[in-house]
Amino acid sequence: MVPTKRKARALRRGETPAETRARVRKIIARLERAYPDAVCALHHTNPLELLVATILSAQSTDARVNIVTPSLFAKYKTAQDYAAANPEVFEQDIHSTGFFRNKTKSIIGMAQALLERHGGKVPDTMEELVQLPGVGRKTANVVLGTWFGKSEGVVVDTHVQRLATLLGLTKEKTPEKIERDLMALVPRDKWTWFSHTLILHGRRVCIARRPKCEECVVNRWCPSSRV
Repeated sequence: MVPTKRKARALRRGETPAETRARVRKIIARLERAYPDAVCALHHTNPLELLVATILSAQSTDARVNIVTPSLFAKYKTAQDYAAANPEVFEQDIHSTGFFRNKTKSIIGMAQALLERHGGKVPDTMEELVQLPGVGRKTANVVLGTWFGKSEGVVVDTHVQRLATLLGLTKEKTPEKIERDLMALVPRDKWTWFSHTLILHGRRVCIARRPKCEECVVNRWCPSSRV
């Protein structure tokens, strides 16, 4: 189900909803200057590759997935190739990404569904994507926003969840509710870019164990900043 967009609310003590929106505009402006070309970190050349890579990225890192996918994409080029894959062999192909048995089942099932329902092509709607095995709203948001240029929501991974909380953009704990808060605060045409940017910022600057607050371009508007 698509999260219902709700009105922005005050998310920092003593801050009104209008002040929160104004602060978010400043955060976005500074991040745009720092990361004007932020893109999806998963390497891909078509929507099927992106869909597979995103499924593989669950409980793994984009860097690890990018090590695995070159040989994977050379071996499996179409939905038919994935659908006909030997599960035991495929498990070895993706073993290092973790949770390889579940991911194998999801990817092969997803490919079979693509053949049965969509002629082997990746659909470009949220409703159709989330009906595929192994594809939830987060994965669908990645594919829709990154490949098809459709902003249906905000991708909430561990980096986005952590940074959105630190920045005082949400008090929620679940990805679905965090996404609703971000959708209410961030302009729709920036939803995809915002996700990519927070992920990049979380890796380069706002590192979980050693945040570089003194180097952060938005430390002035971050209630968690140490400077």
